[in-house]
Amino acid sequence: MAEDIDPIMISALEHYSYCPRQCALIHVEQTFDENLYTLRGQAVHKRVDEPKVEEQAGVRIERALPLWSKALGLVGKADVVEFHGETPYPVEYKHGPHREQEHDDLQLCAQALCLEEMTGKAVLRGAIYHHSSRKRREVALTLELRARVVEVTQAIRAMLVSKQLPPPVNDKRCTKCSLQETCMPAVIDEGGRAETIVRDLFSVHS
Repeated sequence: MAEDIDPIMISALEHYSYCPRQCALIHVEQTFDENLYTLRGQAVHKRVDEPKVEEQAGVRIERALPLWSKALGLVGKADVVEFHGETPYPVEYKHGPHREQEHDDLQLCAQALCLEEMTGKAVLRGAIYHHSSRKRREVALTLELRARVVEVTQAIRAMLVSKQLPPPVNDKRCTKCSLQETCMPAVIDEGGRAETIVRDLFSVHS
């Protein structure tokens, strides 16, 4: 890709998949607030945020490994990458319980695509480690998931260029979002509904 295009943080893919407006608030307006969930996430990541290389049972383990992809224009950092022989196996740490979420898988797949470009080795699988349940969930990095990474990356790049905030979702996702007070999803959503009602009434009577 062109050298003059700013790279996108890998973490932005998770933010966009969870909520495009949250992604815009963080990566366009540089807004970020803490809440219980973000603090728990920081606590879980504390162990893997310091760069370190070690070996366990013949497996090289690298923590806080910098990642990049010139092809996709992505940069970021892997919590843990295990090297089984020369084959990388990314492991992303999450503070929540064992669950399946597209945004977690997208972030992991983006890390794998970076590792493939950096090492020249195929990365077909990775894992999400859920701290609350102390369990790993292995993720197959399918063609569909890889295509979704490309699609979301392109959508984020378009959003960064336009600098437009997507509308709020105003659903159950908002209750756990640290940006709820900044976003004001209920207030903005009600305003949008009022505009729709007025427009519909005008259309009926015009």
